[in-house]
Amino acid sequence: MSAPLLEIKELDKTFHANGNEVQALQNINLDIKDGEFVTVIGPSGCGKSTLLRIIAGLDADYEGTALLSGEPIAGPGIDKGFVFQEPRLFPWLTVEQNIAADQSLRNPKIREKVQELISLVKLDGFEKSYPRELSGGMAQRVAIARALLRNPKVLLLDEPFGALDAFTRSHMQEALLDIWEKNKTTMIFVTHDLDEAVVLANRIVILKPRPGEIRRIVKVDLPFPRKKASASFQEIRYKVLSEFERIEELTLGESGAGI
Repeated sequence: MSAPLLEIKELDKTFHANGNEVQALQNINLDIKDGEFVTVIGPSGCGKSTLLRIIAGLDADYEGTALLSGEPIAGPGIDKGFVFQEPRLFPWLTVEQNIAADQSLRNPKIREKVQELISLVKLDGFEKSYPRELSGGMAQRVAIARALLRNPKVLLLDEPFGALDAFTRSHMQEALLDIWEKNKTTMIFVTHDLDEAVVLANRIVILKPRPGEIRRIVKVDLPFPRKKASASFQEIRYKVLSEFERIEELTLGESGAGI
């Protein structure tokens, strides 16, 4: 059996501020295979985004082990793509220029790659458009294409569809799955939306807060595209919802214990 692409072992993360310590993550153990689509879900403050930043190499102040392709994650790099909650496009650059970022479109290989990505995210015809001329969903497609430019081993997405309306969000989920199936890029997607987690994932990692720990990992063995009204979808959804209800009970119990 091949080694996991991503290996996280006994990871703890503590924030220090104004003389106080807040433990954000505790004893995180997680292996992710090459080509998997994993969603991470949990209540606010459970450390979802913190975990993603550690995997991205944006936060190296932690205890434990985080390996990508068997090597310690020492910082940001081209092997990790990151898509934020908002597109963060440069308003003075066109779609193709935003995707190319610091690479020159005068380079035929870069231009060819950018055009491939524009087609992949279905933005053909918008190469010369500026961010102000794009919808929210289109802008996020540009951000995803930019993150894929250097063929990262893993694409990290931090609630990228959170600000979109329900209709656009559904279409973006379909678009992202299409990109994943065509590009075979490993994806780790943070969300607070239960349905979104089930729609996208091979596995759902459920975190509980105070501090963030893995409560359960739910395997989603359903064919794509997934129908929310189907009995099999609702069965998985119920498993995840039941864990959330249990987390809420535990959290309230812990709060009450100190009264």
